[in-house]
Amino acid sequence: MGVFAALISTVCYALVILIFVRVAFSWISRDFTNPIYRFSFQLTEPLLRPVRNLLPGGMGGLDFSPMVVSFGLLIIVSFVNRLG
Repeated sequence: MGVFAALISTVCYALVILIFVRVAFSWISRDFTNPIYRFSFQLTEPLLRPVRNLLPGGMGGLDFSPMVVSFGLLIIVSFVNRLG
């Protein structure tokens, strides 16, 4: 169980880092030709899009889906670490 927990924790932490990279690029420039931005977009969009669709749209133009997904991933890490 320890290896499984470590694998899930590592994947969740990697996704949180990719979400942070994507958010940082959105502050600087959303250049889809940049391979780092494209990589982070392709891996995180399947997680962020459903959450974005669930959140209300009138939030002043701010996208809170990265924060919600990151929080959820960190809760998963905490839960898995307690089990394993």
